[in-house]
Amino acid sequence: MAKVGKRIKAAREGVDRNKEYAVSEALELIKSNSTAKFDETVEVAINLGVDPRHADQMVRGACVLPNGTGKTVRVAVFARDAKADEAKAAGADIVGAEELVKEVQGGTINFDTVIATPDMMPLVGRLGKVLGPRGMMPNPKVGTVTPDVTKAVKDAKGGSVQFRVEKAGIIHAGVGKASFEASKLEENVKALVDAVIKAKPSGAKGTYVKRVALSSTMGPGVKVELGSITE
Repeated sequence: MAKVGKRIKAAREGVDRNKEYAVSEALELIKSNSTAKFDETVEVAINLGVDPRHADQMVRGACVLPNGTGKTVRVAVFARDAKADEAKAAGADIVGAEELVKEVQGGTINFDTVIATPDMMPLVGRLGKVLGPRGMMPNPKVGTVTPDVTKAVKDAKGGSVQFRVEKAGIIHAGVGKASFEASKLEENVKALVDAVIKAKPSGAKGTYVKRVALSSTMGPGVKVELGSITE
């Protein structure tokens, strides 16, 4: 068994693994335990009462965090003519059509998020094997296939987070940095949970949101009292 470092051990000892904390208290614990030499990401894990193997129980969507993610996001847009100009004006880092498809097929991927206008999807569809495994394939459900490229670029730059339920029925997402004020992290957590609740699929039966836990990149998980997030 791997040795647990002193810092991690001390952090774990400060957290009652069986207790559900109010979200404000959980975030203060996480911030105090974020002692790595870099600005750790605060992450949320939401356990849902769904089986994503069934199409009517798949949960997917996007949420613009009110206080951003704390990350610098490089945005690529597949668009032509006036829409390409619009994307550049909105702050997109890379804009192109056929030539950009060739670059990506050749292995050049120097961006974090991909947006496409609807007319470009037959072209972008060729990149499924490259972008799909990276979770970057544009999708209308999360607002990345859209004629409104200005809004999509600004959302991506401003803190849009995409979420998708995993096989075990869990959604993982980053909601900011440990250096953020606890109140701003709390606003981000509540916005994400609210978006996940609104994305409840038709096939979900029984309890939809079962558990929520917060953690930082290197810190222990802290269970959160659901009422403190959804009220």
